[in-house]
Amino acid sequence: QVQLVESGGGSVQSGGSLRLSCAVRGIDMRRYSMAWFRQAPGKEREGVAVFDTDYRKHYVDSLKGRFTISQDNDKKTLYLQMNDLKPEDTAMYYCAASYVVYSWEFFTPGAYDHWGQGTEVSVSS
Repeated sequence: QVQLVESGGGSVQSGGSLRLSCAVRGIDMRRYSMAWFRQAPGKEREGVAVFDTDYRKHYVDSLKGRFTISQDNDKKTLYLQMNDLKPEDTAMYYCAASYVVYSWEFFTPGAYDHWGQGTEVSVSS
C-alpha cells in the first residue's frame, strides 16, 4: 500500500521559513518522480517543485530561489525547504508521486498517481 504523509506545515510571519517533509511508504522513490503541489483556498492545485528520476530538480518560475526540493532515499523522505515566505504562499501543500511523467506534465496534477493528505502552511504579513 502506497502512503505519502506530509508534515512540517504551520503558521509563520512573512519572511520566515519552513521545511516540509513527506514520508513515503510502499514505493521506491528512486523510480518515481516526486513532486510538491499546493492549493490555496478557492484556487486550483498548482505545481511547486519536482524531483525527477534523473535526480534533477524543477521549479515553477515564480518560486525559483526561495524554495528547494530534496530527497533522502535512505530515509524515504521528500523535503521542501521554503524561505522568505510570503502571504501568497499560504496554501495546503501536497506531496505526490508519479511512475511515468513527461517533462511537460511535471506541474500537472493529473499526471501523478499517488497523493498525500496535505500539510497546511499559513503566512501572515
